[in-house]
Amino acid sequence: MEIERKFLIDMERLPFRPEDFPCRHIEQGYLCTAPVVRIRRDNEEYFLTYKSKGLMVREEYNLPLTKEAYEHLIPKTDGRLLRKKRYVIPLENDLSLELDVFEGSLAPLVLAEIEFPDEKTALSYEAPDWLGEDVTYSARYHNSTLSKK
Repeated sequence: MEIERKFLIDMERLPFRPEDFPCRHIEQGYLCTAPVVRIRRDNEEYFLTYKSKGLMVREEYNLPLTKEAYEHLIPKTDGRLLRKKRYVIPLENDLSLELDVFEGSLAPLVLAEIEFPDEKTALSYEAPDWLGEDVTYSARYHNSTLSKK
């Protein structure tokens, strides 16, 4: 189960420098968007992921792929291949923020996701002002939607 909230980010408002935190290079494409079936390269790890319908709460299953299987599936993806840098920033209460800085045709889009242990914690979370607009309930900002040209 994945329980997360998503925010639009204005890099000028951040109270930290993303470059001061660990960064992962992510590339992902979608084989299907209903249901969501995606392939992802996360640095040098590769995955096939299924996600159920939903906005804040969704089922998610990750299966490992080999590099060869990933590369074989790339031409089968629909829409654009997403590329982004992901910075992981620790927050209070054992939470962490995943800051996605999109590259290519989606630049300068920046989104932040915070994953929560349960719905109650997610719903009661009071986001600091620098996080920007809460777009959790907007399918427009799902990566599967962003992959469509």
